Amino acid sequence: MSQDNKSYFLPGPSFWPLISSISLFLLAGGFTMMLNKVAMGKPIFIAGAISLAYLLFGWFKEVIGESVSKFYNKQVDKSFRWGMGFFIFSEVMFFFGFFGALFYARNVSVPWLADAKLLWPNFVAGWPTSGPGLTEAFTAMGPWGLPAINTLILLTSGITLTWAHWGLMKNKRTQLKIGLALTVLLGVIFLYLQMHEYAEAGFTIKTGIYGATFYMLTGFHGLHVTMGAVMLAIILFRVMKGHFDSHDHFGFEAVAWYWHFVDVVWLFLFIFVYWL
Repeated sequence: MSQDNKSYFLPGPSFWPLISSISLFLLAGGFTMMLNKVAMGKPIFIAGAISLAYLLFGWFKEVIGESVSKFYNKQVDKSFRWGMGFFIFSEVMFFFGFFGALFYARNVSVPWLADAKLLWPNFVAGWPTSGPGLTEAFTAMGPWGLPAINTLILLTSGITLTWAHWGLMKNKRTQLKIGLALTVLLGVIFLYLQMHEYAEAGFTIKTGIYGATFYMLTGFHGLHVTMGAVMLAIILFRVMKGHFDSHDHFGFEAVAWYWHFVDVVWLFLFIFVYWL
């Protein structure tokens, strides 16, 4: 196939979209049944997780094979960049919704939430601040200590990833490998410390609106860090296999964009969830 800038690669028929639909259906269904204490929920959830892992491994392998075989040209690269940009924008909107709930509950509707028994019978208005109808029943998570350490870790991971990118652009493969490995390691350390923070927290996701917003925001961010670390590990594996050069490395760039997005979200979390 000619790969000039006017041609466009069209992949053949694939069963991966069907596998992805089945995997996500099993995951969502199994998780919902687990929440409702249905006996079959756990095995269905595990089956969905296994099928999702199979999907990711198989689909990634196929796409990587297409890239290594030089099926993609500048036009395809451009579409990939737009696609990744829209994906990150959708993630921005995802977190925007949770931050909106945080600001609304904290600044607008706290007195109303104190009398929100009409919403659900066991509601507890647990925002740790003074105000009409509120009492400070627990200690909020402070900004210093583990949150500050994790902030430093993520900021450092952004530096190591940028250093790895410089190595790629200058064809310094050792620098590229070390930078990627350090970034993955810092991501794993971040997740370990976050789990340690959860274990020592004096409240749960059921502790009123504060607990709900805290765990939803930090928990989903932790999930994104996990996804980013996995993707960076895959990029590191590809680098070890000799993939990417200074002119052809969008796979690396896409994951780097995602990781820097995760860094920025954490800065907002640290300021508005932990500090203010």
